[in-house]
Amino acid sequence: MDEPAALTRDKQKAGTSPFGGPRWLWVVMGLVLCMLGLHVCQQILAGNWAMRGALWGGMAAAAATALGTLPLLFSQTYSQRFIDTMMGFGAGVMLAASGFSLILPALHVAAEQGASAWAGSSLVGLGILLGAGALFLIDQLTPHEHFVKGVEGGRKRAMRRAWLFTLAIMLHNFPEGLAIGVAFAGTDSVGAQSLAAGISIQDIPEGMVVALALCSAGYSRRLSACIAMLSGLIEPLAAVLGVMVLGISSALLPWGLAAAAGAMLFVISHEIIPESHRQGHEAWATGGLILGFVLMMVLDTSLS
Repeated sequence: MDEPAALTRDKQKAGTSPFGGPRWLWVVMGLVLCMLGLHVCQQILAGNWAMRGALWGGMAAAAATALGTLPLLFSQTYSQRFIDTMMGFGAGVMLAASGFSLILPALHVAAEQGASAWAGSSLVGLGILLGAGALFLIDQLTPHEHFVKGVEGGRKRAMRRAWLFTLAIMLHNFPEGLAIGVAFAGTDSVGAQSLAAGISIQDIPEGMVVALALCSAGYSRRLSACIAMLSGLIEPLAAVLGVMVLGISSALLPWGLAAAAGAMLFVISHEIIPESHRQGHEAWATGGLILGFVLMMVLDTSLS
């Protein structure tokens, strides 16, 4: 159902947007996105193919998130078992991509830059820990909401439910988009494309789950689908940021690859797998994970 009119009037009086959060924050975010978009366009016109690949890869992931919301708009439903199986499949794809498209290339780049076997593996291991640790700190310090468990954080009453959902989705999507950008900034274009495809596959059921969760919280189908679609735009943003950061120095490439892998591993273990097991379909989700891992491994090793 639609949001009550009284709640909408309260938001307008409080200076908040219909999506939650203060209006000035959305204005600032819009200005930053416009400036970043102009810079990305300039880089693409200048022949920066890594930026172009990252942008298209991130947009593909965002489109996949939007695709997952369409059944809600057309009143189509899928069984929870199917959703959990797809989430498990996506987790397997991302798990294989973390290893074959990020960690192994990071070790290879470190060796090419003159690092010994011990130094290179230690560097990559530290990068993985940094990436996972950064996501862990964000998870602990930022009030957010899991799709089923409920609200976490000390300031949960001060944040509206829609804003909590949006923030949680951004936390999920940012490391995925960052991984796409870091991969395209490297030398393995085929592996980068495989990684982007794998993340996009995972984003389809995620978009569906997010939209359904918002709808069950009392928001209209259109608003729920709109928020879920907009949440996917964090992925192309994170992808181009990854290319921009690594463009500063090639020495950052193995660190970036490893950190992106660590962030993805955290999301897989902390969010996707628990969500796919929570409704009692562990066997289906595990089967999907194994199939996704094998498929991504075959694609990545045979095409690269």
